[in-house]
Amino acid sequence: MITQFMEELPEGKSTPDFTRKPIALTIQEDAELKHSLKRVGKKYVFSVKDLLPEDAGMYQVDVDGVKIFSTDFKVPDIDFIVKIQEVKAMEREDAVFECVVSNPFPNMVWMGKNSPLEQGKKYDITVSEDKLIHRLVVKDCQQLDKGIYAAVAGIKSCSAWLVVEDPPRFDLEALGEFSKPVIVRAGEKATFKMPFVGRDPMKVQWYKEDEELLNDTHVKLETTLQHSRLLLSKCQRKDTGEVKIKIKNEFGTIEALSRLIVLDKPTPPLGPVEVIEGSANCIEFKWRPPKDDGGSPVTNYNLERQQVGRNSWKKIGDIPGDPQSYKDTDVDHGRKYCYRIKAVTAEGVSDTLETDDIQAGTKAYPGPPAPPKVVSCFKDCINLSWTAPTNTGGTNIVGYNLEKRKNGSNIWSAVNPVEEPIKETTHAVKDVIEGMEYEFRVSAINFSGVGEPSVPSEFVFARDPKKPPGKVIDLKVTDSTYYTLSLTWSKPYEEEGVQDEAKGYFVEIRPAESQEWNRCNTNAIIMTSYTIKGLKSMAMYWVRVIATNDGGEGEPQELDNYILAMPPPVRPRFTDAKMNSFMVVRAGHSARVNINFEASPWPEVIWLKDGVPVGKRVTISNAEGASQLLLPSSERSDTGVYTIIVKNVIGQETFSVEIRVTDEPKPPGPVELEENVRGTVTLSWTASPDEKRDDRLHYMVSKRDSVKQTWHTVADRLFNNKFTACNILPGREYYFRVYAKNDMGQSKPSESPVWEVTRKKEKFTVNIPESKTCNFERPPKFMIPLKMHTAPEGYECYMTCAVRGDPAPHITWYRDNISINTNTNYLISNTCGVCSMLILRVDTKDMGEYKVTAENPLGRAECSTKLTVRE
Repeated sequence: MITQFMEELPEGKSTPDFTRKPIALTIQEDAELKHSLKRVGKKYVFSVKDLLPEDAGMYQVDVDGVKIFSTDFKVPDIDFIVKIQEVKAMEREDAVFECVVSNPFPNMVWMGKNSPLEQGKKYDITVSEDKLIHRLVVKDCQQLDKGIYAAVAGIKSCSAWLVVEDPPRFDLEALGEFSKPVIVRAGEKATFKMPFVGRDPMKVQWYKEDEELLNDTHVKLETTLQHSRLLLSKCQRKDTGEVKIKIKNEFGTIEALSRLIVLDKPTPPLGPVEVIEGSANCIEFKWRPPKDDGGSPVTNYNLERQQVGRNSWKKIGDIPGDPQSYKDTDVDHGRKYCYRIKAVTAEGVSDTLETDDIQAGTKAYPGPPAPPKVVSCFKDCINLSWTAPTNTGGTNIVGYNLEKRKNGSNIWSAVNPVEEPIKETTHAVKDVIEGMEYEFRVSAINFSGVGEPSVPSEFVFARDPKKPPGKVIDLKVTDSTYYTLSLTWSKPYEEEGVQDEAKGYFVEIRPAESQEWNRCNTNAIIMTSYTIKGLKSMAMYWVRVIATNDGGEGEPQELDNYILAMPPPVRPRFTDAKMNSFMVVRAGHSARVNINFEASPWPEVIWLKDGVPVGKRVTISNAEGASQLLLPSSERSDTGVYTIIVKNVIGQETFSVEIRVTDEPKPPGPVELEENVRGTVTLSWTASPDEKRDDRLHYMVSKRDSVKQTWHTVADRLFNNKFTACNILPGREYYFRVYAKNDMGQSKPSESPVWEVTRKKEKFTVNIPESKTCNFERPPKFMIPLKMHTAPEGYECYMTCAVRGDPAPHITWYRDNISINTNTNYLISNTCGVCSMLILRVDTKDMGEYKVTAENPLGRAECSTKLTVRE
């Protein structure tokens, strides 16, 4: 920032004398750095660049000994209470920046693109009367105006962006024109055109019934920088629907809706035709309007008639479009007729709907009405009502016949005379005997006659209405949960003439905050127990039961106190039979502890780690009867004892689980060897880096010597850093390995130096014993005799035995005591005392006894076996 002081040059003075001291010379020396003095016409401008608080003070400029001006300049104490904010403006609109300063400040400097802004056609700079609110208006924004704008007050400033947006926009007049529906006839083309403005690039999409349209045989899209056009050729009735254009660029999205209406002739009227009447003098029928009127309302229906059996059709003519029915009175009794119906609109005539054959005067009886219902009953009158039959037989219903029957009788008797049918669907039956039980049925009558009777009504007594029952007795709660409530009660007392027997019950409930009772069961229940469902957990309710019978509802019986929707009080307890109280987790893996419990009322669940509440790294999830603790990615610092406390007003229960987060330990440090006692060696090593943070870490020592060459463990679960190995023999080399171990596994080994104890050299004397003569001669003896053999016919058979003797004995094979040594059918061999014989293909003739003899000068031995051949 540059602060300037200006003063006019006195008369008679032309240029300043910069050789005068002290001010003028000082100004000249650092003019380019901090201060500058310029002459503009008859005015001098003294400027201070990059104003700082320390620049405050007295400034004086002398020219030829004449004081031009002097001032005691103070840096104003100004700060921004409200800074200017980012402004987004449309093209051709004005953008407003506004800020509020802490103290009155008249000379706010507005900067734009690193240049001061001045009042003019482009910028409007204003300040409030109290000099606190400053406003900059950038008029008629263009893309060149976007950038950073700043407000500068003394040494304080604030800045913000001006963003000039240009989203897609529609002209209101063009939008109104586009919104009007486009109406064309089938086979013609439809055109939609929409002009728009906005910044490129823009994406233009057309939709019909929310399905995007793309160029094809019947769709053509044209888009320029100013408008887009949609051309639909050969339009069909099915093309009728909503048309939408959607335009999008980096600044926003805009849509416009129109509608395409394709006019065509209507579809045929809908069948099937419903026959209202088919009497001897009249045929009346009705139909439904076309499914699609082709875009134009139906004005008329064109009808034709054909008598079945003839080839010609008689034109009836056009009838009004509403209602869709026709009554033909020009018919002959007993003949059948067929009708053609066409819908007529301004766009044309539909195809034909042809009816089935309709007969005039056919005897078609009505179907049965619904069973009669008892409206009310007295000792001398029973009032009934019923519903007309759905099947009228094609003609109007002219009346009903009503019948009654006593309970236990098989005979139905007429209530009304046959010649006087009942015209209405209600009737009062007065011909009844007090105390007798009756049932009723009704038959409908049309022009053809009387139809089938209905299903009988329920039995009803001819007696005056009953008295409502009294209050239920001993109403109480037998069970409850958070969402249900079970009740039981006893029947109310009966008192003749005052209250009759209860036939059913209604249960009603009312939330404590409401004054309205809600009935739980729509129909009366006959049981004296009920379970209310769908309660809100821990909510308060009032409950009552009302007895009812044919005479009405009795007085309600309420519970003495409100009911809390919760199970009976239960002290918290854990439901898992076996809960693991210790868990080892590898660092970086998740740890999950699930605890199931039951308690009533709903308990408070608290988790502690080492006696204090768990931190944010731990996720606790509570549900009904369960709680879960989750460590998503465990660290060694998560190691500790986690305790769950489940408590309610009845009591509390706790359970603790120790979670140990660890990893495979790092190996111990270098191993040193030392001989303290002859025949032993003492190993010592530096502790593993993990020993301090893992109290379960221990060490294992393995040994190998130069003779055995295999490693074996000599010590395990060492909790110190020293071990003495025994049985160290001189003359051998020993190798040791030390491993660090914990719950996750063991580390890589730390190997010791080679340990060797030199053996003392002693004089070696060899004593050779006297040799004795050995005699190895022995008679033959079979070490392994022959075994029994059974072989299938055609397969091979292999016999073997083992014999010893010295000198080597002579071997002879026999079959049935006949030597076979020279028989070529047998392959015989003797290798180192193992005698064998092979028969390649066994036959039934090979069955018999086989014997081997062994002879030498010292004796003879033999063994035998039998061969069985299976066919």
